Amino acid sequence: MAVRLMLADDHRMLREGLRRSLSEEGFEVVGEAADGDEAVRLASELRPDVVLMDVTMPDVDGVEATRRLQRLHPEIRVVMLTMHADEGVIADALRAGAVGYLVKDCSTDEIADAIRMAASDDAALSPALAGAMLDEVRRIDPEPADESDRVVTKREVEVLQLIADGCSTPEVAEQLFISQKTVKNHLASIYHKLDARDRTQAVLQAVRMGIVRLS
Repeated sequence: MAVRLMLADDHRMLREGLRRSLSEEGFEVVGEAADGDEAVRLASELRPDVVLMDVTMPDVDGVEATRRLQRLHPEIRVVMLTMHADEGVIADALRAGAVGYLVKDCSTDEIADAIRMAASDDAALSPALAGAMLDEVRRIDPEPADESDRVVTKREVEVLQLIADGCSTPEVAEQLFISQKTVKNHLASIYHKLDARDRTQAVLQAVRMGIVRLS
């Protein structure tokens, strides 16, 4: 089944180009929004799997739109698209609930890969996103929690560390010599134990607890 995708960008020509390119990649583009407020309203109506969200839009920007959308529909995945890889903006997007972050000079293939990974809850952590996460951890909790606070198993720690290193589910499975289904079972357990919605939140919480490290 095709991933249902919504585009949110205030530049009409860019939206039209993305629609053509991503439709050719096999995505079902179900709607387009020109600002953050419209993005939240349309996504609530259309319920796409993924929203490709521009950061800079009039009135309500992409970060605030992501924050509002995640409060209403946390199952909808958001991938941010921006002109510049600003770590402060990345950190804001992370706190708002984005699971991916792309710069506009990336290729169509890179955008398509990021959307597919977000839709499958397999969004690998990019170096930029990992760096922003580390900054956010330091801001919230400069000192890691004592290791005795650990609530996850040794195998779950191994899974978390590989995810923090940027590995996808197949790569984690290969590294640990286990099946992808087993990796997904571990992730489900981790999400429950760490009260996390996705792997990005799980890694952030694990870093705060001193369970894993970001390189």
